[in-house]
Amino acid sequence: MKAVLQLKYFFEKHGFHVSSRLADKLGMRVSDVRLFFIYISFVTAGLWFGVYLTLAFWIRLKDLIRGKRSSVFDL
Repeated sequence: MKAVLQLKYFFEKHGFHVSSRLADKLGMRVSDVRLFFIYISFVTAGLWFGVYLTLAFWIRLKDLIRGKRSSVFDL
């Protein structure tokens, strides 16, 4: 249990103030950096959802173009 608490404290000390450190280095407000991270996460999630929809459309289109044969004798 002690190792878990030490790991938790390590991440709290070194990981949670990333946006404030980055804002200090860039000379920006912390809220702008946090908004940028939020917007970028939505864009990347939306991008992959768009790729998924495009691939699903192509598969559906392929199935519509190539007719399915009901038996071996339809060759």
